[in-house]
Amino acid sequence: MTAPFTYPTVPHLRRHGPRGYAHHESYRPWVRDEFAFRCVYCLIREMWGPFKGVYALDHFLPMASRPDLALEYDNLLYGCVTCNLSKGNLETPDPLSEPVDPATKVSEDGEIHAATPQARKLIELLGLNRPRLREFREFWIRIVRLAAIHDPALFRRLVGYPADLPDLSTLRPPQGNDRPEGITQSHRARRHRGELPDTY
Repeated sequence: MTAPFTYPTVPHLRRHGPRGYAHHESYRPWVRDEFAFRCVYCLIREMWGPFKGVYALDHFLPMASRPDLALEYDNLLYGCVTCNLSKGNLETPDPLSEPVDPATKVSEDGEIHAATPQARKLIELLGLNRPRLREFREFWIRIVRLAAIHDPALFRRLVGYPADLPDLSTLRPPQGNDRPEGITQSHRARRHRGELPDTY
């Protein structure tokens, strides 16, 4: 069964490299695809609620301390509003390298367990194990398990990709794309080639 909260097995390497947009929100389609339509911190998915207004483009190094990186793609992360607000202007361990499975696991009761000091620090700074968030994860773990057993179509919707996968091949960043080869590995391109799994 596809688990709803499974951290990547290896550190994340950026696939895309758009440059030159005048506002960080213009990077949204790239960032959505980069981070598989879910929060990089807590793994909540777009498919579990209304998309608009729920996800923020988070600046890994905060704008307050690094305004020079405000429009740098490699400083942008995809985070839910809850995690984005919790992080605020904090400088945290890198979520692209620290919460990596199997060293970081979510148990049946929704608690995140981390084996490394940096991953534990990230969890602590963002309050990812506070009671309401643990309950939320436990709730979704149970829903996904029930759907897998009793409603396979619903299961595929809950742990599948959104229908509106961005077509990155049509986008023209003002200063180009440092990693153009990433477009061929975008979720939409993989779906077009029949390579995208139903669930993840």
